Amino acid sequence: MASTLPRSVNIGAIAAAFAYTSLTFGAAIAPTAAEAKTGGAFYTVELAQPVAEKTTTIAGGVAWACQGTTCVAQKGNSRPLRVCRELQREHGQIASFTAKEEALDADNLAKCNG
Repeated sequence: MASTLPRSVNIGAIAAAFAYTSLTFGAAIAPTAAEAKTGGAFYTVELAQPVAEKTTTIAGGVAWACQGTTCVAQKGNSRPLRVCRELQREHGQIASFTAKEEALDADNLAKCNG
């Protein structure tokens, strides 16, 4: 079977360029210390009861990754209370809900679980 690459193509040069690009791009998207601490999540939730197994759920317009009693998600377009209510419908009572490191107050948490 004939090779599909022209003879003038240097495979080593292509591999080096790919490695350089990957390393450069990887450094550009590496998380900051704050993102690493929270896993880069905008929303962090503690459920009253653990999920049966590690799961991904769509609620409040965002994809939630849940394991045990903890769920995390990236920022969505809805208000935090609405996002909380929709997650509560999927996984039951919410013990705490944090958006951008700000916890819902007791009144709004009660509304979320109501």
